[in-house]
Amino acid sequence: MPHLFHHPLCPHSRFVRLALAEYGLEVDLIEERVHDRREEFLLIDPAGRTPVLVAEGGLVAPGANVIAEWLDEAYGPSTPGARLLPADLAGRVETRRLMDWFNQKMFAEVTDWLVTEKVYRRFMTSAQGGGGPDMAAVRAARTNIRHHLSYIGYLVSERNWLAGSRMTFADLAAAAHISAADYLGDVPWDENELAKAWYQKIKSRPSFRALLADRVLGMAPGAAYADLDF
Repeated sequence: MPHLFHHPLCPHSRFVRLALAEYGLEVDLIEERVHDRREEFLLIDPAGRTPVLVAEGGLVAPGANVIAEWLDEAYGPSTPGARLLPADLAGRVETRRLMDWFNQKMFAEVTDWLVTEKVYRRFMTSAQGGGGPDMAAVRAARTNIRHHLSYIGYLVSERNWLAGSRMTFADLAAAAHISAADYLGDVPWDENELAKAWYQKIKSRPSFRALLADRVLGMAPGAAYADLDF
């Protein structure tokens, strides 16, 4: 069985878990705390970041976007009705653009700060940079997430899903980052009804069930996290 090195609140890991579930693929989940810099993990991926997929046969696919491309090439053509990267060129470009938006831009502006400051640092030693959260970074993330919610609302005001008429990797990437922030109680759902309705729709999919069951030791999820009708 393939192995996925991940962290439960790593948004990139969550994106890959959603994509794997949408394709009906089971993997052995191995929780990895990247700040520990385990030698065994670094030998698999010298970048030392999650997620990393080790497929059957030993193929190593590191990083969310690389794993998404591998999934599309390996399984997309045989599942055209459920393909997460559209077959048409324009759709593929738009999906990749939005994957980059959420996995790079939103991560840098929102989820990296929230997850690092509120989760990772709790489990790091002082030598690793652990300690209490930098609340200035948390406040900045809470401000920035409003812009991303507004963008999601704008996109779904013109389309059925973020990249077009069908759900794609773009929706899963956005939902993964939103879900990490939602676990921490940092999504202002009362500020954008369109974004909220889109998230309710994707949150109700079977692929989301495992994420909604995730728990971080000593940290209960936000009140709306597991509620489908929040």
